[in-house]
Amino acid sequence: MHGLVNRALECFLRDTYSPALWAEVAHGARLGFGSFEPMLIYDLSQTEAVILSAASRLDRPREALLEDVGTYLVSHPTTERLRRLLRFGGVTFADFLHSLDDLPDRARLALPELELPDLRLTATGPHRFRLVCASPIAGMGHVMLGLLRAMADDYGVLVLLEHRGQSAEGEVVSIALLDAAFAAGRPFDLAERLG
Repeated sequence: MHGLVNRALECFLRDTYSPALWAEVAHGARLGFGSFEPMLIYDLSQTEAVILSAASRLDRPREALLEDVGTYLVSHPTTERLRRLLRFGGVTFADFLHSLDDLPDRARLALPELELPDLRLTATGPHRFRLVCASPIAGMGHVMLGLLRAMADDYGVLVLLEHRGQSAEGEVVSIALLDAAFAAGRPFDLAERLG
């Protein structure tokens, strides 16, 4: 597993809870080190050990923990660059959804060894979609659920999101766009403001 994925888990735990909690999680996962290096490749078992250790320490279900990670990836001040990258997917939330299929390939342009979940979006009706998330990490559909929830808030839309479980293709998330102009979205400019 690419170190960026593991580092995202680490930063989520540090930023949301505390460095002390991260130290407990790392110890419980028997990592043998205090921090993931973003550009190294790690065994998938280490990622799983961190998720299990964090869920145990926080006394939270794995699914809820992973959904919180997805929300963190878009909404925390330290992850503003990822939010900006995702907003380049489209002017509207529907445009953004349609850009998800290309996200793993776009990420590999910058980091060829980065393996993001394979994402496939299908329209199932007017303003309704089915997102399939295939990943070696169980629960990545829940990460996408949290990410989609945060992005919907970012765009100011009202959506109904539901994790529908596992299919032969991967984890399935259903998306119903209920109101495309529900609230004012967060400001977004193509040019990043400095200072």
